[in-house]
Amino acid sequence: MSSKAKKAPKKSAAKKTIVSAEPAEQVEAAKPAKPAKQAKQEETATPAASGNGTVYIDATGHIAGRLCSEVASRILRGNRIVVLNAEKAVLSGKRDTVIAAWKQKLELGSKVNPIYGPLHPRKPDNIMWRMVRGMVPKEKAKGTMGLKRLRVYIGVPSKYSAVTMTRLDDAMATRPLPMYTTILELARNIGWNG
Repeated sequence: MSSKAKKAPKKSAAKKTIVSAEPAEQVEAAKPAKPAKQAKQEETATPAASGNGTVYIDATGHIAGRLCSEVASRILRGNRIVVLNAEKAVLSGKRDTVIAAWKQKLELGSKVNPIYGPLHPRKPDNIMWRMVRGMVPKEKAKGTMGLKRLRVYIGVPSKYSAVTMTRLDDAMATRPLPMYTTILELARNIGWNG
C-alpha cells in the first residue's frame, strides 16, 4: 500500500507541472472570458428586474393548480407577480369530492398541541399562496426569494385598481364555470367567515 501512496503524489506533481507549464498567453486569454460570461448573466438578469417588471394576473376563471404552476415558475425566474381576485380561481373536480378532501386534510394536526401544526390556510388568498409555496423549493434561497416576490389578494385593492391585468390562456378553465368549485366556496366550507 505504501508504494501506491508514493505513486499518487508523483502523478499529482506531474499534473501541477502541466498546469503551470501552460503558456502565459493562454492563461491571459482565459481570464477575460470569465468576466464576459458574468456580464452576459447580468444583462439577462437586469431586464426582468429593471423598471416596473411586475406582472398583474386576474385569477378569475383560471384553474388554480395551473395558475399556481405558472406563477411559481415565473417567480423563480425573478419576476414580481401580483395575483388579484384569488377567490375567483377555480378547482377542477366534483364539488363534494373537492370539499370532502380539504375537510379531511384539516383533520391532520398535532396530538400534543394544535399550535404545533400543521397549520391549514382557510382564507382564499392564503390557500392560493400555499399552493404556490408547495411548487417552489421553499427550503432554498431561490425559493424563499421567489416567495417574497409574490403577492396574492382577495378582490382588487384600491392601489391596484388602475393596473392592466393579464390572463394566462394555458391556465383558463375550458368547461363552463358552474362545473367548477371556486376557492371562495371552498374557503367558506372549510371555516372561513369572510
